Amino acid sequence: MWLLCQSDKKKKFVRRLFVKSLKMKLLIFVLLCISGLTKADEDERLPNKCEVCKFLTVELQDVLEKTGRSKEVLEVGEVLDTGKRKKKIKYNTSETRLTEAVDGLCERILQYSVHAERPGSLRYAKGSSQTMTTLKNLVHKGVKVDLGIPMEMWDEPSVEVADMKKQCERMLEEYEEIVEDWYFHNQDQRLENFLCEKHVLSSSDRECLKEVWKGDPGSDGGAEDASVKGHAKEEKTRDAGEL
Repeated sequence: MWLLCQSDKKKKFVRRLFVKSLKMKLLIFVLLCISGLTKADEDERLPNKCEVCKFLTVELQDVLEKTGRSKEVLEVGEVLDTGKRKKKIKYNTSETRLTEAVDGLCERILQYSVHAERPGSLRYAKGSSQTMTTLKNLVHKGVKVDLGIPMEMWDEPSVEVADMKKQCERMLEEYEEIVEDWYFHNQDQRLENFLCEKHVLSSSDRECLKEVWKGDPGSDGGAEDASVKGHAKEEKTRDAGEL
């Protein structure tokens, strides 16, 4: 009798292990399928002009906000024999500040990842996607996960993100004078409105500007979505002295 009980317990234990293993394999299969489909679709799903302009303005606005409170005063020009002093201008309204903000701006796009589970422009955000985070957690638990590339390359910029960076650079060069016009004369308007709506996009291409990240259901949002959280802040005007 005792042997029969032990045999039943052993069978139940083995059955539980089998079911657990089956569920784990099924989860990995689904995640790998999602990851594979995402990579296969990258060439077909490159960022559109609206998405590029949206994140270009998000990043430029973010850089300028970080330097907007500076009290630094710059001296420009040369001291002449007449003894004329150099001209003093505030850093936060200077051309130097804009130049520093624009320099390497599009490199910041490489910090984004593709969150394939999200719609539209919301698929682009900083930090790992849900799929990639789950796969990494499985690896840390000892599960073998094969994506066809070394794990150290999992966080490398995707084809989509690399393309967005290139488009960002071209757009910044093409609309350089418009950005300068906004910086020196129109900071009472949001950069996204002034650049994207008024100069870059047609009325039929602005749909992504309305998309705002509200967080995954049941999550606290995390630090990964700083790029889109800033876009979701209450819209308000700023004068040149504030930026």
